[in-house]
Amino acid sequence: MKDSRELSRELPLPGDQGLTGPCDPAGIRVMTPFGPLFRAFAQFDDPVFLGVVVRAVLWSAAVFFGLHVAAIWAVHGLLELEGQLAWAVDILGSVAVTVLAMFLFLPLAAAIGTFYVERVASAVERRWYPGLPPARGASLTEQVWDALTLGGRILLLNLLALMLMILLPGIGIFLGWAIAAYAIGRGLFMAVAMRRMPHLDALAVYRGVRPSVLAQGAVIALAAYVPLLNLLIPVIGVAAMVHVLDVAMLRPATARVPLR
Repeated sequence: MKDSRELSRELPLPGDQGLTGPCDPAGIRVMTPFGPLFRAFAQFDDPVFLGVVVRAVLWSAAVFFGLHVAAIWAVHGLLELEGQLAWAVDILGSVAVTVLAMFLFLPLAAAIGTFYVERVASAVERRWYPGLPPARGASLTEQVWDALTLGGRILLLNLLALMLMILLPGIGIFLGWAIAAYAIGRGLFMAVAMRRMPHLDALAVYRGVRPSVLAQGAVIALAAYVPLLNLLIPVIGVAAMVHVLDVAMLRPATARVPLR
């Protein structure tokens, strides 16, 4: 009898229906734009995915607890308040940290996801693309650098998005969402692609699958503002980009890209 993992490779998912393109190693047709996300969620029974989610929650909690403590310490240290005024400032500081946490969540989630690219990507490829050769992977130094640069880039773009939201009410929200979708989508895809190819080749493949990458990024950017669902971004975002990349590698135009 086949287990649930074998069946998940063989049964069509919502993102796989009605397509006539080339097949992947599991024998399923090339996916629709949101097929990668469907497949990412379909693998959520994988212990690797659950382990990364737990780690992501712990990292996020540690960072935001540190921000909270630092904000309160800074307010008390600078203003030296006492009594009810100190209590009121503590409440305002907590609210400010909560808003800051929402603003910082996407950069933080992207950075955490980059740390676990190899773990998540390997789990996805074991289940869905067993015929692919092993990826070279990245060194710890490369992973740390990628995480910091990706998080910093998304943070700067989020600042731009926030300015647009303030200066252009209404349309600024849409522009901010579009910027976040580009930042998280491209960033996670490049992190995944560079497991298998040099930077310039990864950019070339990205240009060929840009619509699919941005589609995943758009959903991930929205999920960043949904409590609990946003905790899944480091896993779901990376897994979705693995599907985008590995399906793209099956196409004749990109199959010639040298893997490493």
